[in-house]
Amino acid sequence: MKISNQQVVEIAKKYQFDLIGFAEAENLHFETEKLNEWIQSGFHAGMGYMIRNLEKRKDVKILLPSAKSVVSLGMNYYTSSNHSHEIGIGKVSRYAWGKDYHLIIWERLKKIINELKTIEPAFEAVSYVDTGPVMDKAWAVKAGIGWQGNHTNIINKLNGSWFFIANIITNWEFEYQHPIKDFCGSCTACIDACPTDAIVEEYVLDSNKCISYLTIENKKEIPAEFKNKFENWIFGCDICQEVCPWNKKFSKVTNQSEFNPNEGNNELNLNDLLNMTQEEFDQKFCESPIKRAKLSGMKRNAEFLLET
Repeated sequence: MKISNQQVVEIAKKYQFDLIGFAEAENLHFETEKLNEWIQSGFHAGMGYMIRNLEKRKDVKILLPSAKSVVSLGMNYYTSSNHSHEIGIGKVSRYAWGKDYHLIIWERLKKIINELKTIEPAFEAVSYVDTGPVMDKAWAVKAGIGWQGNHTNIINKLNGSWFFIANIITNWEFEYQHPIKDFCGSCTACIDACPTDAIVEEYVLDSNKCISYLTIENKKEIPAEFKNKFENWIFGCDICQEVCPWNKKFSKVTNQSEFNPNEGNNELNLNDLLNMTQEEFDQKFCESPIKRAKLSGMKRNAEFLLET
């Protein structure tokens, strides 16, 4: 039995994916070339894993030899809560307010694939949620679920950019969509608002200067040149998305309670973090993306904010 686009859309929506697009599993020649230029410029900072598996990023058939299509999915995580901006409080990026999205999306991708295999046993697929050698943003663009904004996040014309991206690589052929127009136009709101000048030009982010990188992936001390520039962000940063006109106008509140602030994780008391034990950290953030930075990283971030 042939699996149709509509069947995939209906199943994906049942598991609360808001955006679904289909692209042919072709080599990402242009995108890989741009990635190489970005790496050669040193903009990947300490993320050594970006250098590895470039061939897999370029050709998904290495991940699934029978691959014919990539289904790109978007899941809205925007909530109506906001930061309090109190003194002594560190702000957490919106994506990390609730349960770790990997735990949520991995489970739902498995269910989608299992349902499709029930319809057609010959259906083969592998799935990824930004933890494997897959260029998730590139596939989102190719599948037509959005365009890449100046801040490098994917923007959907009707939803903004507050959504997680997942991809299903499959041996099934579908009716393919096409990339949509880039609607950023002459707007430079995100570039102008970045307090550390991390967006060095349109579509190019220097991770060495990015608050999100410096507070999460970065394993070293935060350079002194960024003192008084973090605007109290302790885990990640949403400034470039907050100022985006598309988000201001089209953001929709998610209906998924798992993404709502859990135990006040949208902002953290800096002194409480400095006094937190490993056991307390493990308990409080056991299902939170914040655990990625580890207790040592969060204490480093808290000290940096208190020193500024």
